Amino acid sequence: MGGMETANLAVAHLQVSQIAMLVADNASRARESIDEADIREIFTGADLTGNAIDFSPNARIILSSLEHNGQSGSSEGQWIRWQRCYGGNTNFTSSYGDEGDGQNNSSLAAGIGPSGKKISASGSTAINFAEVIYDYRPLVSDKFFGNTIIRYESAFVARERDDHVLKNGSAIPTSQQWRCNVYATIDNPPS
Repeated sequence: MGGMETANLAVAHLQVSQIAMLVADNASRARESIDEADIREIFTGADLTGNAIDFSPNARIILSSLEHNGQSGSSEGQWIRWQRCYGGNTNFTSSYGDEGDGQNNSSLAAGIGPSGKKISASGSTAINFAEVIYDYRPLVSDKFFGNTIIRYESAFVARERDDHVLKNGSAIPTSQQWRCNVYATIDNPPS
């Protein structure tokens, strides 16, 4: 049983890592502009990828668009232009800030990320930064590894996109958008 639980934990680590890369990479592939409908598709992919580990109700994805704030002098820095979240776990929030942070000040001057490994956008680019936190569900029992939280982060530069504003060309109502005050999954979407 210990071997099965160890293998299950290893698979969960691999899947959470892959979901972090999938979310950041797919958000960066939206060309010309990014839309609320793109966010829905990105989170649908994360849901499907994590089915084997019961990911969606036990996890939180925080997807942030990090950009230069356009300020100069002592206010120059980075800002989180937009942020969207997915998952039913209410225990996790972003470790690096919320939508709008750093817009008019240097609070995110060094960028976001773990200490010593912060990332920042340059010029007119944007970085899509995904934080993925999963409350591990043991296969047999939590007596082997205790209460385990798996956390991975991934960042990709937006490709071939000059307009980094999150649009809503699909006219998705605000109540149905994947905002970070909503704890929802594909099976139980925001309403």
